[in-house]
Amino acid sequence: MTMTDPVSDLLTRIRNASAARHETVDVPSSRIKLEIARILKEEGYISTFVSVEDNKQGIIRIQLRYAGKDPVISSLERVSRPGCRVYSGKADIPSVLGGLGICILSTSQGVLTGKQAQDKGVGGEVLCYIS
Repeated sequence: MTMTDPVSDLLTRIRNASAARHETVDVPSSRIKLEIARILKEEGYISTFVSVEDNKQGIIRIQLRYAGKDPVISSLERVSRPGCRVYSGKADIPSVLGGLGICILSTSQGVLTGKQAQDKGVGGEVLCYIS
């Protein structure tokens, strides 16, 4: 079966695993998913991630992070979808929860957080909001 929205699949797997209090979650690997996982680690939303090679496309094993019994990630929201792309200029990059969350953008400079995109002065496709 083909997957039409791999980023949405990544976010859904993380959301479901954290709701079920799992320690780790495995997702099929791709470059954009690796970049999103890198940003989640840099921003402190996950503990770590590793890329595990198999005979197919590979697996990203993400170790989730919890504050006591509560997951650190309270919400994951996909913004731009294959049927409705959402773009943001450098002056219109959205703020999530008044700066308490992050938005992840796909830009010409790579996959960046909203803050990094503002610092570099680039806009792009708004992939998701995380808080």
